[in-house]
Amino acid sequence: MRALVVLALLAGSLVAGDVLGQADSPPSLDDAARINARLAVEYMRRNEMQVARDKIERALQQNPRDISVQLSAGLVYEQLRDARTAEKHYRQALRIQSDSPQAQNSLGAFLCRNGNPEEGERMFLAAARNPLYRTPEVAYTNAGVCARGAGRLERADELLRMALAQRAPYAEALVQMAGVALDRQQPLQARAFLERYLSQARADAPALLLGYRIEVATGDAAAAEGFATRLRGEFPGSAEARSLDREGSGS
Repeated sequence: MRALVVLALLAGSLVAGDVLGQADSPPSLDDAARINARLAVEYMRRNEMQVARDKIERALQQNPRDISVQLSAGLVYEQLRDARTAEKHYRQALRIQSDSPQAQNSLGAFLCRNGNPEEGERMFLAAARNPLYRTPEVAYTNAGVCARGAGRLERADELLRMALAQRAPYAEALVQMAGVALDRQQPLQARAFLERYLSQARADAPALLLGYRIEVATGDAAAAEGFATRLRGEFPGSAEARSLDREGSGS
């Protein structure tokens, strides 16, 4: 299943020289905290986790009241598989700014990834209904993914339709609807949603694998093999391509 559609916590990639080299004077303590938080996320993306941890701990020392610092700490500690510490930082971000849709969305994603889909859905819905949030379709889609992961397929369908009511067409909601329809053993409906998705977005490996599974379910062997061929040709090293053999696709 496709991952939660979490908005980027911090915009852009930073390296120390790019940030510090532009300043005519040393940054303030608050600025330094935000710089270190961004650096922590950047090192996390590079899988340099010891450096990421050092940077985020430095940021927390410099300004623990900054919401972006707390959200970055949540990300880093979640990547370090320290769920208790990660949750503490996500919740602290929400305590700092209780009406932050970014904090609501981030905590919701964490809860869904860590076995608490009911509270995760509540957080996503709080974000979706937040007048400060400009993309409620993202939060509704995340809530739908959360419900689907918990096996609540009717609720997932309802939430994804809410996303499409906010923004039609919204590609990610469409592909999630295709997945939910297939889970509900409605392959023709799943095909229709996937076709709408492919008219809006470039096919990625998960979408092509989903297309293959849909066509297997409909009994259209030629269409299924078409998706399999595209997946192997366009994404040969992907986990989705490797899964084809396990699912019985021909060569």
